[in-house]
Amino acid sequence: MVLILAIGLGTFLISTLYFTKDILLAKTALSGTGDSANVIMLDVQSEQKEAVAQAISQQDLKIVDQLSLVTMRMHSIKGKLVNDIRQDTTSTINRWVLNHEFRTTYRDSLIASEEIVAGEWTPSLAGGEPVVISVSDDLAENAEVVVGDQIVFNVQGVLMETTVGSIRKVDWARMQMNFTIVFPKGVLEDAPQFHVITSFVPDDSSSAMLQRDLVKKFPNVSVIDLRQMYTVVEDILDKVSWVINFMAFFSILTGIIVLIGSVRTSKYQRIRESVLLRTMGATSKQILKITALEYLYLGVLGSLVGILLSLVGSQLLATLLFEEPFLPSGVPFLLFLPGITLLVLLIGLSNIRSVLKSPPLEVLRKEI
Repeated sequence: MVLILAIGLGTFLISTLYFTKDILLAKTALSGTGDSANVIMLDVQSEQKEAVAQAISQQDLKIVDQLSLVTMRMHSIKGKLVNDIRQDTTSTINRWVLNHEFRTTYRDSLIASEEIVAGEWTPSLAGGEPVVISVSDDLAENAEVVVGDQIVFNVQGVLMETTVGSIRKVDWARMQMNFTIVFPKGVLEDAPQFHVITSFVPDDSSSAMLQRDLVKKFPNVSVIDLRQMYTVVEDILDKVSWVINFMAFFSILTGIIVLIGSVRTSKYQRIRESVLLRTMGATSKQILKITALEYLYLGVLGSLVGILLSLVGSQLLATLLFEEPFLPSGVPFLLFLPGITLLVLLIGLSNIRSVLKSPPLEVLRKEI
């Protein structure tokens, strides 16, 4: 039981460190696929939207997002004017909410980085219906609003009454366009607005051709190439990944040393058992077979239990701490399970090497 506990604990430590390393590296990874935009077109006017999208498609490039942006400010919150809230020294509403010019959008569905945590999502509204909006959880906290509260917006001189219909949890770490305030379709289509189009460009030459074509046809459109920023960020993340790998390797090595020490502590007990068997007439081959089977079973049972427990622990870490999906690697089962079992077997056989090569009395005098 002591050996199984020691082997299982050592394997649990090693496997958990490996799984945690994978979670950390996934957390710091940037997507290099077409699902992540790396070129942004700003200030696209409504009459230019289709033409800009067509110009991108003509170069066989993927359009990731087409978004409409409407700027507005908060006029009142829960029936109290923003100017009055600013002057109220007892108010705990965050000042940035009162002074911020919000860039909002409208759509009929949630995106991958969003999750409803309160209320119900409203995809669209018909003319004349009360306006229901969705706000991010951090905005709801800073503005001290909940589902059902009234907010009046100043949309470039026009006051619009809205009701908080849902609160969203937004993953701001994702490299995509996220918004604190989202309107349903059927409300802001006629409001003064501009559009943002994002695309994925695979290489520098394609990016240069796209920018040259857009600047020539649409001088007012601003093109932001995020590829250079991605290069700097990826270089930093590569260094972070190297540090994580190094620390994980160092920690795993420490776990292996602890595991070796734990198995070696049973040396003298195994020597006594082997000497007793030799005294009773057992051959060296029989003792070797008995010891090999014992350590084999101990290694398999201890390491398997340790890996299974590390799966549970890593799942809890990924869900509760890192808030990342956990996709376990097969390396612990394919490498750690047979590797630790073999290591335990070799250490165990080395413990009785002196018994197999020397007479029992000589071993007793030397080892005990």
